[in-house]
Amino acid sequence: MKITRITVWQLDMPLNEPYYLSGGRLKFEKLDSTFIRIDTDEGLSGWGEGCPWSHTYLPAHGPGIRAGIETLAPVLSGEDPRSLQHINRVMDVQLPGHPYAKSAIDMACWDILGQAANMPLWQLLGGSEPAAVPVNSSISTGTPEEMLILIDKAAAKGYTVHSAKVGGTDIAMDIARIEAISSSLPQGHKVTFDVNRAWQPATAIEVLNSVKARDWVEQPCETLDQCAHVANRVSNPIMLDECMHTFQDHLEAWKRSAGEGVKVKPNRVGGLTKAKQIRDFGVSVGWQMHIEDVGGSALADSAAIHLAASTPEANRLASWLCHYHLSVDPVPGQGARNQNGSVTPPSTPGLGVTPDPENLGTLVAQYE
Repeated sequence: MKITRITVWQLDMPLNEPYYLSGGRLKFEKLDSTFIRIDTDEGLSGWGEGCPWSHTYLPAHGPGIRAGIETLAPVLSGEDPRSLQHINRVMDVQLPGHPYAKSAIDMACWDILGQAANMPLWQLLGGSEPAAVPVNSSISTGTPEEMLILIDKAAAKGYTVHSAKVGGTDIAMDIARIEAISSSLPQGHKVTFDVNRAWQPATAIEVLNSVKARDWVEQPCETLDQCAHVANRVSNPIMLDECMHTFQDHLEAWKRSAGEGVKVKPNRVGGLTKAKQIRDFGVSVGWQMHIEDVGGSALADSAAIHLAASTPEANRLASWLCHYHLSVDPVPGQGARNQNGSVTPPSTPGLGVTPDPENLGTLVAQYE
């Protein structure tokens, strides 16, 4: 089997409402998503999506994905998409770094492999059944009262795990947010206080040693070094997110005892192949993991949920679904969808999502 064509589309996807991180420091209103289809000489086609969370969140942006695909497409023509490790080596030689630009290609190759093997991705990724994965609500930064109202609304929809966005320059407000949510969280519910790297180390230590915070604290500071410094001085388990880009980052975090868990996001680390390597390492060292993507439609969400569902339950935390924050749905009714606070991956061969090109915005390029 050989790759014969790679087709690229671009779609702007507005959010249902503005989304704030880091105490309001970052504001997001729409996402720039790239969809690709890889065609083969045996009639199978695979789909992938790359969608950074805007361009101010991480060193990644939509135009960068499309430029990366333009660079990679010529060397991928004629390669067997089922040879996933080889495909990734070819991409890494042709374009060192820039993992986010490779994720959609890797995802589409996994889709083709699943179809060729007549197996869903959750099974190819190591699962024995399409396990139901809890869905993480996303609670935007606000006053304590506003955030509790959002948690109550999420709980009414079946969510039992919440990601509450805190962090900023107002230390007293962050303490008030954390104390209010920790004391008022519904029985049996879990929460992660997601700082999105907004605190300085001294601030993180001051806040976390001043409160009785429930459960996890996520990415308190900008760098891995800073997070490791904090992790060794507070009692809450630390979840690492934005500072984790490569397998080497994860290895270093384990060596430094920088956290008890990580967020594994295929788009950020280069696709499902590298995300699986990181997931397997996390299982081996006893980490707990949120497995979800950076952004995107139900196509990108479904790829991440296949990986999450194939992860041992003891190591699997909740997953967030980006597509519920979008005002458009380019793959209506398809893929992994929330069912009362949990989500199950499709059991059809491959990824289980086949977009209609008419819904994918602008045709950017075809590479043959």
